[in-house]
Amino acid sequence: MKFKDYYSALGVERTASTAEIKQAYRKLAHKYHPDVSKDPAGEEKFKEIAEAYSTLKDTEKRAAYDQLGSHQPGENVEPPPAWQQGFSDGGTSFGDVDMADILAAFAASRQGGRPRPSRGEDYEVNTPITLEQIYEGGETDVRLSMPEYDEHGKLHRVPRTFRVRIPKGAEDGQRLRLSGKGGQGSDGGKHGDLYVMMKLIPHPLYRVTGKDLYFDLPLTPWEAVLGAVVQVPTLGGKVELNVPAGTAANRQFRLAKRGLPSAGGEQGNLYAVVRIEVPKTPTARERELFEQLAAESAFDPRQHLH
Repeated sequence: MKFKDYYSALGVERTASTAEIKQAYRKLAHKYHPDVSKDPAGEEKFKEIAEAYSTLKDTEKRAAYDQLGSHQPGENVEPPPAWQQGFSDGGTSFGDVDMADILAAFAASRQGGRPRPSRGEDYEVNTPITLEQIYEGGETDVRLSMPEYDEHGKLHRVPRTFRVRIPKGAEDGQRLRLSGKGGQGSDGGKHGDLYVMMKLIPHPLYRVTGKDLYFDLPLTPWEAVLGAVVQVPTLGGKVELNVPAGTAANRQFRLAKRGLPSAGGEQGNLYAVVRIEVPKTPTARERELFEQLAAESAFDPRQHLH
């Protein structure tokens, strides 16, 4: 049979612990999952690391695999004589038999011929969320194709859709666990879990800092000089903001508890950052008024530079 280097496939040492093997698998499975990877060979790589993990996570299979020693990938190796009974009644040629099948059969023979239930794999998928969903809570559909075995034992991909509840006060990068929605178990084993990683979509208006939100508030020169009452948007709806006379650019107005909620019930703040905007193409009358202001005003913002 052809040797497969399962440790190399997962990028771990032969002395790696079960926890290290699981961590390496989850990292690579997320990288090469066909719903995530753009690599043309990603699906084959995903199958390779899944096969490696299926063997190395199982105590019996790993022990049997370690008996083979270390060889070059693709090198022909002959299993120990005791494996003959584990795979068949003897006399079977191992030349064209897949190594994973031999390991599975040998492990089963160590248990009196009864396959041991094996839990399905855990999967992780990203889903985009909006600030509005964080602010109010809500639901979203997560769609992905999952590898499953049919009644003939062949691996194929099946489209799945899961309705996921986004809790109010969720955070960018937070993981939601869907118990039993992961990979298919074998020999009566339970399904794995599906982890949904929430990724915040950049908002066209707000900038996020923790639970606080910031947005630019454009004011005209006369609103900044004379003061004004303006409507500003918040995630909870529009509110009125009193802009005092003599407001300078970059001044920040705090709207308390208008930011994002937290899981504990606290509420962040919303900050309006003043930006002074001038007419890009003033009318003749506007230009005339600005010229009159320039002639009348003694204001010199560069006095400190003289």
